[in-house]
Amino acid sequence: MNIRNIAIIAHVDHGKTTLVDALLRQSMTKLSKSQDSQEAIMDSNDLERERGITIFSKNASVQLGDTKINIIDTPGHADFGGEVERVLKMADGCLLLVDAKEGPMPQTRFVLKKALAMGHHVIVVINKIDKPDARSQFALDKTFELFIELGASDEIADFPVVYASAKQGKAGLTSDINTMTDITPLFDTILKFVPAPTGDANAPLQMLTVSIAPDNFKGRLATGRIYNGSLKAGQEIMHINRAGIMKKCRLTSITTFFGLEKIEAKEVGVGDICTVAGIEDVNIGETLADVVNPVALPTISIEEPTVKMTFAVNDSPFAGKEGKFSTSRQIRDRLFKELETDVALRVVDSAEGDWIVSGRGELHLAILIERMRREGFEFQVSQPQVINKEENGKKLTPYEQVFVEVPEQHSGVVIQKMGGRHGIMQNMYVENGVTFLEFVIPTRGLFGYRTEFLTDTKGLGIINTVFHQYDTDPGGWHERDQGSLVAHETGITNLYGLLNVQDRGVLFLGPAVEVYEGQVVGQNARGEDIRVNVCKMKQLSNMRSKGDGSAEHFNTPKIMELEAALEYIGPDELVEVTPKTIRIRKVWLNENDAKRNAKK
Repeated sequence: MNIRNIAIIAHVDHGKTTLVDALLRQSMTKLSKSQDSQEAIMDSNDLERERGITIFSKNASVQLGDTKINIIDTPGHADFGGEVERVLKMADGCLLLVDAKEGPMPQTRFVLKKALAMGHHVIVVINKIDKPDARSQFALDKTFELFIELGASDEIADFPVVYASAKQGKAGLTSDINTMTDITPLFDTILKFVPAPTGDANAPLQMLTVSIAPDNFKGRLATGRIYNGSLKAGQEIMHINRAGIMKKCRLTSITTFFGLEKIEAKEVGVGDICTVAGIEDVNIGETLADVVNPVALPTISIEEPTVKMTFAVNDSPFAGKEGKFSTSRQIRDRLFKELETDVALRVVDSAEGDWIVSGRGELHLAILIERMRREGFEFQVSQPQVINKEENGKKLTPYEQVFVEVPEQHSGVVIQKMGGRHGIMQNMYVENGVTFLEFVIPTRGLFGYRTEFLTDTKGLGIINTVFHQYDTDPGGWHERDQGSLVAHETGITNLYGLLNVQDRGVLFLGPAVEVYEGQVVGQNARGEDIRVNVCKMKQLSNMRSKGDGSAEHFNTPKIMELEAALEYIGPDELVEVTPKTIRIRKVWLNENDAKRNAKK
């Protein structure tokens, strides 16, 4: 069969998944009724739908005449770079989507750099040309500059260009949307410029596993691409793991992609992407080879994580009330199970009986925490910390490139705050009343800044980050400027007690909420922590009635969602995560215990 394997890469929210929708619909691929009526068909995960971003890579295929096009939808956020790096191994070419208004963005640089490193042929798609303020030529010029900056060869920098409106399902070789009728020009460009897979159908079998998924009936499913040879249902193969240890296995099932569905196949040829079952302990980056002549393919190397957190069993006074899975064994098994499907994650058992979990960024770890709590897990996590490393006796810390877009009147406060966090400005220009800023800043300097940034820019600012390099730690770090309001007793919050406390700072919860001693109930306006009585009730007497004082105004509390809580906590605080509630608490709940520990 004639095959093309193509990955779709772009900055987050530049239209990858919408374009895949158009390709699937216009290739006459049969969709179920529910799929046909929905948008972002491939974003099947609840978290992806809520956030409007792709987190997990997906596979689909379309049939054009006698050519099968395997499509791989990739995440656009740098925190999920582990997904991008490994799925690009399956592709021979890439569609690079660029927003016609915004041009190339930070994650565009990140994903393009990975594609060029693998030598892929790149087709540039200038998307969203139907926007009223689209700047197609600007986006194209900036994309060309990015190719040159990333060291692309003359052949690769002479890329084909397709203009598209993925939302309308139209594409063309010129930027005039009125001349476009459907997505066919994009299909034609793929067939013309993306090479067919190389490989020898008669050579011994070599297949690289790129993703793993569990199945209740078939066991572990391994998805990957066949580089040489072919696979048949029931065939005996040699599984070669990362350590080079070989083990014979018999395949119980082979499926290939047709549209969004997986269909059973009797035989799959060289260059195709398929999913196999029957190998118990297969992992990402391992080879399935011929039994007689087993030769391993190079394993997938992934960039090291830069941020770590401590996960621990929940030991708060409310522990075990809201979660289905809260024991140490259950949490540990779940964390180590995640390693099977997420190659960018690291989990280490610590001496204290908890686990140090490392990832590519705060969002990477926050998504894992959110998924676990939705599955019914209950646990607590510490403040995120950067992973430093030592080279030649020097302590090095990770740095990020930060790209900011803010209205001109808010640029001053952003520059001031970034400077206070050891950020160094690299570039600044103003266009149509919008200031574009570029900084290099230690990863640690960004912790807790996103919420502050949204407040400073009145919600109008856009901030994007991408890993830059390891460099010398500037030192001179200080913790946050504001302390916490901490409940001094266990009970139920009362409006009378909250009204007495609200002038001290910003409260995180309203009345009639269960709290315990040591739980953080708000942010103090000053630098120190204060123990407050939010459960205090009004003492009634014959001189005062219950209704007195009810006209006082109670400020709307600031509800702390997971990511806001992770940004907020200090080194002496934890986030308690349950399926129903996110709570912030002190490590030492009792005030006397906290003072005693501080003296050590």
